[in-house]
Amino acid sequence: MDFRDTASQAVWRGEVRQFLKQELPQELTGQFFTRAPQATKPLWDKWRGALASRGWVAPAWPAEYGGAGLSPMEQFILNEEFAEHRAPNVGGLGVMMLGPTLIAAGTEEQKRQHIPRILDGSVQWCQGYSEPGSGSDLASLQTRAVRDGDDFVINGQKIWTSLAHIADWMFCLARTDPDAPKHRGITYFLFDMKTPGITVRPLVNMAGGHDFNEVFFEDVRVPSKNIIGEVNRGWYVGTTTLDFERSSIGNSIGSRQVVERNLVWFREHRAEVAPTDYEAVRLQWVDRWIEVQAATLLAYRIISMQAAGQIPNYESSIAKLFNTELIQRTAKTGAKMMGLWGDIIDERAPMKGMNAYRYVDQVRETLAGGTSEIQRNIIATRGLGLPRA
Repeated sequence: MDFRDTASQAVWRGEVRQFLKQELPQELTGQFFTRAPQATKPLWDKWRGALASRGWVAPAWPAEYGGAGLSPMEQFILNEEFAEHRAPNVGGLGVMMLGPTLIAAGTEEQKRQHIPRILDGSVQWCQGYSEPGSGSDLASLQTRAVRDGDDFVINGQKIWTSLAHIADWMFCLARTDPDAPKHRGITYFLFDMKTPGITVRPLVNMAGGHDFNEVFFEDVRVPSKNIIGEVNRGWYVGTTTLDFERSSIGNSIGSRQVVERNLVWFREHRAEVAPTDYEAVRLQWVDRWIEVQAATLLAYRIISMQAAGQIPNYESSIAKLFNTELIQRTAKTGAKMMGLWGDIIDERAPMKGMNAYRYVDQVRETLAGGTSEIQRNIIATRGLGLPRA
C-alpha cells in the first residue's frame, strides 16, 4: 500500500485544509450539538452555510440532491482532515441514514419534503429501531402498525433512541404482518414526533449524560404516504445505503488525539505519579499508541478496498470492533494514570475530569452500532468461513 497522496489527492487535501483554515470558527472545534446553543448559533449557521455551499453537509450524496458526489477517496481525505482539525459534523442521522434511504427508495414528494430540511438543519431526526427485546436481533421487533383506512396505527415501544427528546421527526421500523417470517412483514415509516400518542422518557447514562431515550407509541396515526418503499418490505429499505466512505478514520484520529492529550499531562506531571504506577502506566500508553496506529491502518485498508471498487464487509466489523474496544482501553489507562483522581468527574480535577468521565461514558461504545459479540460473529462467519453457532 502506498500511503502517499497522488498529485490530484494532494491538491484536494490542500483545498480541504485551506477551507478549514478560512471557514472553521475556532470556538466550534471539538464541539457537538444537534441544536446549537443560542450564544453560538450565528457561528454554527455560518459553518453550516460554508459546508452547504460546497455540498459538504452530505458529501456522499449526488449533486442533484444537494451533496457533493465525492468519490470514496475524496470523502476519506475530507473526513481525515476534518478529524485532524476537530471540525464538527452538522448532518446527524438525517444525513447519515435517512437521506441515503430517501434518495434510493423515497417518492419524489418525500424527497422534496425532507431532503432540503435535512441539509439546512431545520429538522432533526431520530431512529426508531431497537426495542427492549429486539436489539441485537432487530428483525424480531414487535412494535405493531395496523392499517386503518389511509393511515396506520402504531403501538409499541422503542429504546436507546438517541436524541429523541430533541428530534423533530423519526424514521421507524414497525411490524405490519405478524404472520410473515421475521425479516418480512416490517414497514419503514416516517412521522412527526409531535404526533399524538408519542411519549419520550429520558435514559440517563452513568456519566450523567442524556442522549438516549425510550419512546412509547399509543395509537399513533401515521398516513400511508409516509411509508418509504413498499409495505412489508421495510427491512430491505432500512438496510439501504449509498456507497459512502466508511473507514472510521475519524474514530482512529480521535483516539490518537486523546492519547496525545494524556501523554502531555503524563510528561508534565510525572512527579505527581507514584514511581510504580508511572512505570506500569507508561507501558500501557506505549500499547495505546501502537494500537491507534493499528486502528489507522485498518481504516486505510477499508478505503483502499473502496477505492478499488470493492465493498468492505467483515473488514468494517474488524475496524468497528478494534476501535470501540480501543476507546475503552484508552479511557481505562487514562483513569488509572490519575490515581484517585481517576474516579472524579469534576472540572476542578486534573484534565477537568476528562478521564473519569470517559471511563464511565464510553461503556456504551462496544454496544452501540452492533455489539462486539455481533462483530465477532460477522468476522468469524464472513471473514473466517466458520459455521454459525
